[in-house]
Amino acid sequence: MKEMLEKYADLIVRVGANVQKDQKVLIRSSIESAPFTRELVKKAYEVGARDVVVLWNDDIIGRTKFELAPLDAFKDFNNYYLVAHEDAIKDNWALISVVSQNPDMLKGIDSEKIALSTKTMATAMKPVMKAIQSDSIAWTIAASAGAEWSKKVFPGVSEEEAVAKLWDAIFKACRVDTDNPIQAWEDHINTLKTKESILNDYHFDALHFKSEGTDLTMKLPEKHLWAACGSENKAGTIFLANMPTEEVFTMPLKDGVDGVVASKKPLVYGGNVIDEFTLTFKDGKIVDYTAKEGYDALKTLVETDEGSHYLGEVALVPHDSPISNSNILFYNTLFDENASCHFAIGSAYAFNLEGGKEMNEEQLQEAGANNSLIHSDFMMGSADLDIDGIKKDGTIVPVFRAGNWVI
Repeated sequence: MKEMLEKYADLIVRVGANVQKDQKVLIRSSIESAPFTRELVKKAYEVGARDVVVLWNDDIIGRTKFELAPLDAFKDFNNYYLVAHEDAIKDNWALISVVSQNPDMLKGIDSEKIALSTKTMATAMKPVMKAIQSDSIAWTIAASAGAEWSKKVFPGVSEEEAVAKLWDAIFKACRVDTDNPIQAWEDHINTLKTKESILNDYHFDALHFKSEGTDLTMKLPEKHLWAACGSENKAGTIFLANMPTEEVFTMPLKDGVDGVVASKKPLVYGGNVIDEFTLTFKDGKIVDYTAKEGYDALKTLVETDEGSHYLGEVALVPHDSPISNSNILFYNTLFDENASCHFAIGSAYAFNLEGGKEMNEEQLQEAGANNSLIHSDFMMGSADLDIDGIKKDGTIVPVFRAGNWVI
């Protein structure tokens, strides 16, 4: 296990965040993930980092506040957290986020508290979110097998076995189990970049999605760009925002989405599980929604602000892919979104438009990009999903059939 953790940490530092010599690094992590976080810190210094700062959090302490603090306490935001990120952006630090959250962390908590807390945090951190979404700094997300998360993914076994099984699944999904993970990622990046190039060459006017429960047409902005793994920050450093990643993605035209989409995997949002839900769109806006489980959490998500009633991302992921083929439901978007085509409710990424990184908020909106305090992916891909690309002249090009690429 120690050798694999070292390989994983090395991959995250060298390829994910691509930490440079004399660069500073900011790591966000739970105290439960301390052993893995220490490996990240060590690897960062080994590649030449000047300083590594860790912002710690704890699920139990977080839940305690929700249980005992008054409602109006969730209007407050601790500025030290914002200042740390603002300094990182200003001075070109690398940012590594370690996720290991219990999917049911806030189950049973007053939804009004969760909604207020989510909106307060999103409002305060909006400048940081915008900087990240425009690739101002190198950033990446990595996973750590927390005990509660592991037991959710692998119920019916001991905690020790569940944690071991989840670590093994993380290593496989991130290609850490290969002889040369860095080379394996270089090969994988080339594969995804080929799909990115094909989609950009087609320059579709719209996409049509059809599967059980889903019948939806999505127009794309005139200047949209498809992207795959590998982004470049303002300093010219190439990084991978997500590890693992299997997606090729772009932004929808804000007011160009019509129809119904059905979720195919649970979504964990605000410490609650949302499952078997549908969204109905008219002129881009969510006008109705249902959920078999987690309706209040879905309502909190959709009702965050005006922009949370619209989509900011569409991502294509083949059903026949490593994470999907593992048949593991991770209850974590970082992994589940890479087993399924997905949409994101909320803000769009500026780099999905030609010249978008240089545009201001008003220019992005004029070009068709959605703006919101949030960006939350949900999974809608399945083995029966067909996707057609529609060109400006009305020509229809099959893109997916039975859940997989045909271009």
